[in-house]
Amino acid sequence: MKGAIGIGTLIVFIAMVLIAAVASSVLIQTSSFLQQKAMLTGKTTTEEVSTGLKVIAVYGAVNISASPQEVIKLAIIVEPNAGSIPIDLGTTKVTISDSKKQAELEYNSSCFASSKSYNDLFDGTTVDAWPGEGTNCVNVTSNYFGIIVLQDTDNSITSSTPILTRGDRVALTVNVDGLFGGLTPRTHVTGFVRPEFGAPGVIDFVTPVLFTEERVQLQ
Repeated sequence: MKGAIGIGTLIVFIAMVLIAAVASSVLIQTSSFLQQKAMLTGKTTTEEVSTGLKVIAVYGAVNISASPQEVIKLAIIVEPNAGSIPIDLGTTKVTISDSKKQAELEYNSSCFASSKSYNDLFDGTTVDAWPGEGTNCVNVTSNYFGIIVLQDTDNSITSSTPILTRGDRVALTVNVDGLFGGLTPRTHVTGFVRPEFGAPGVIDFVTPVLFTEERVQLQ
């Protein structure tokens, strides 16, 4: 009788051990799954927070012979935020306003120039042209912006697939003469360079009271 009770107790004990083992296995698997999900979520969140563009500077080409004098071209210098994932400039939009009119521009692949320096942002012979641009770029209006590559160590920026990666820097070209009829003195210009994913770069400057040169830094 005591032996039978002992065997029953042993069976119950073994069953409890097996149940505990199964439960522990489930908990371990669940914990591992949750840990991987948490790591993936953390990585995704970090990328989303750090991804974006920043505007380094804005340069303008000035028609000083006009009356009144006016900025007719803009070169918006942008680069990715630190820790940003690659950004496709082909899907990036430039929103810009002269306080009277607002426009949203998309990339025009026919307006592309590679391996240019800051000295070549505007053509040396006339303020009406960008370096190396074709007819479509010269006539770009309120619907488009172009790209001048300033720094691209991994050759990721091409006319058809302009992918901005870490260390890259470009100038986004905007024809504000065709867009707003030029930017006269004391004009407040605002806007954003909005990538498909991530934080936008901010455009915010006021044109000078008087233009003394054909090239001017605005922001």
